[in-house]
Amino acid sequence: MFSQGGNEATWLPPILPQHVAIIMDGNGRWAESRGKLRMTGHKAGAKAVRKAVRFAANQHIKALTLYAFSSENWRRPLQEVTALMELFIWALESEVKSLHKNNVRLRVIGDISGFNQKIQSRIAKAEQLTAGNDGLTLNIAANYGGRWDVVHGVKQLAEQVKKGVLQPEDITEDRLHSHLCLADLPPVDLVIRTGGEYRISNFLIWQVAYAELYFSPVLWPDFDEQEFQGALDAFSQRERRFGGVVSNET
Repeated sequence: MFSQGGNEATWLPPILPQHVAIIMDGNGRWAESRGKLRMTGHKAGAKAVRKAVRFAANQHIKALTLYAFSSENWRRPLQEVTALMELFIWALESEVKSLHKNNVRLRVIGDISGFNQKIQSRIAKAEQLTAGNDGLTLNIAANYGGRWDVVHGVKQLAEQVKKGVLQPEDITEDRLHSHLCLADLPPVDLVIRTGGEYRISNFLIWQVAYAELYFSPVLWPDFDEQEFQGALDAFSQRERRFGGVVSNET
């Protein structure tokens, strides 16, 4: 990126997002296009996750949030849901040591009470092991829905009002935000969706209010470092106003 200063062009480093969120779409279609079972696509998608995490860490991005399993995904065929749960357990067991070694903090956001005790135990152990790491924060959204997140936060505020420790007029955007997932992290700057679809699908609907959106036609298993870099390059060219105007506008 270049800036014109006087008669000379000055090189400026590209602007990187602090927090990237990805809707990983296309695993099933990737497998079906190859005449394979959908679960094959999910396994290939897990490899793409590994690449994305490594790339984000190398780029010194502070937080990466991945939409792994939505609250609506329970509607999928039982065989696929069961296989996804087994893959989730495998990933927690096989990847967490590598994440810890590379100073990555792992967190799972969503209604984890919907998972069985084995998965909940694995999640707790993985989060505890990596809790002290100060590199990339990797958030896995599992059994997560943006509407659930907001309702869950509102219920916590309602309990405080019920107990008399909070008055309704004291409820503000900031106070509600403090009860939502990811409240302690930088705001989401960039949302990437793969697979050629153009929607948010109930993902972080509060947190992405001012995020830049990037839609890629690439199916998630084929989303590699080059594709990720393309999204970052596009982000660096965006002019973010946050509802205002830039200085040269009237």
